Amino acid sequence: MSSPETVNFMTPMTKPKAAIWLISLSTILLGISWYFGNVGIVFCLLLALMLTGIPVSIALGLTVLTFLFLMTNVPIEAVALKLFTGIEKFEIMAIPFFILAGNFLTHGGVAKRMIKFATSLIGHWHGGLGLAGIMACAMFALVCGSSVATVVAIGSIILPAMVKQGYPMRFGAGIIVCAGSLGILMLPSIPKVIYAIATNTSIGALFIAGLFPGILLTIMLCIVTWFIAKKRGYTRLPKATWGERWVAFRTSVWGLMLVVIIVGGIYSGVFTATEAAAMSAVYAFFISVYVYKDMSLKDVPRVLLSSANLSAMLLYIITNAVLFSFLMSHENIPQMMADWILGKDLGVVTFLIFVNIILLLAGNVMEPSSIILIFAPILFPAAMRLGIDPVHFGILIDANMEVGLCHPPVGLNLYVASGISRLSITELTIAVLPWLGTMVVFLIIVTYWPSLSIWLPRIMGMM
Repeated sequence: MSSPETVNFMTPMTKPKAAIWLISLSTILLGISWYFGNVGIVFCLLLALMLTGIPVSIALGLTVLTFLFLMTNVPIEAVALKLFTGIEKFEIMAIPFFILAGNFLTHGGVAKRMIKFATSLIGHWHGGLGLAGIMACAMFALVCGSSVATVVAIGSIILPAMVKQGYPMRFGAGIIVCAGSLGILMLPSIPKVIYAIATNTSIGALFIAGLFPGILLTIMLCIVTWFIAKKRGYTRLPKATWGERWVAFRTSVWGLMLVVIIVGGIYSGVFTATEAAAMSAVYAFFISVYVYKDMSLKDVPRVLLSSANLSAMLLYIITNAVLFSFLMSHENIPQMMADWILGKDLGVVTFLIFVNIILLLAGNVMEPSSIILIFAPILFPAAMRLGIDPVHFGILIDANMEVGLCHPPVGLNLYVASGISRLSITELTIAVLPWLGTMVVFLIIVTYWPSLSIWLPRIMGMM
């Protein structure tokens, strides 16, 4: 017997509408394919597969194979070879190591000590616990590299504490959803590694370049939180003594030392960004198991398994994206797109507006890794020919990914925060609006103030 959902979907009233919608979509896709030639065929095929609900990674692979088999003479051996050589890069090893480090930090008691330290500093201000949550997210982002891990680690601790102090759950959840996005902007960041692989940009320079933008966004989110909390008269915590602040700092310093290891190691040349990721994983394991002792050795296999699962998923996406990049290079699509964009005489200002619109729209239907792997190789050549710095362009893309993580329908931070707060996605979407608007303003600042991103890595001699 059919389910109610199936019966409703197959009613005569909806069949004509579905048919009209499919015919209209097919006509549009065929028109785009005819007008843009091979470029249109590739992207229309990819879009059509994605609209069927197929995961982006599989849609990428099927697009490549369909196009190569039916429309080119590329030998299949070249495709098989590219599958292996395309991901045979030393930089890709940074991804599983940063994921592993983030999992150790999330389960190893680092987050709660950072929250305690942040609360001791600014808990007595208006909206003190909310401000402490933002500051803790920023500190955790300095050592983690994952937005979702930041939301889980900080949100699961700070949200119950805020509700206990009389804050509405919507207020706290709205803060954590947006502040958690700092996880991919500050120093280590998985999307930065993926962008660096896709465009051959320095990973170390990208890491350092996110520091000042991350600090600016932290300050902007804190200002909005303080203003709302003061206006609504939310409770404030008693002011901590300097002795209490010292104790809180001393207990959190082991986690914060990871920042020194990453920045100091890369800047001094002791190790590369990939080796820094490996060191982060080893150090996070050590402090979680032997210093804080919030994790026992019997918990380590579970952390390793979850890290392996997430790493395998990302590497599978990267593998298919490498094939997609190979197809685009073979068909000269990036250069054709760059010529088309430059032929419109957009200029730098208009081009950056165009990039932001494209990435924000993509954020509605895809997660950050897929967006970067698809669009970075296409937009990057045009950006370089317009004289845009590759590091600045990478931070701009990263900022767009932050916004995408905080709004529906596929904003991962929303879904994670929904699981922690028990609020619906609709409620969270409304709750995040003040901070999401702040992030859009921040995106505009990052877009048209390149020095904010490139000044620090430049004076450190990394560019």
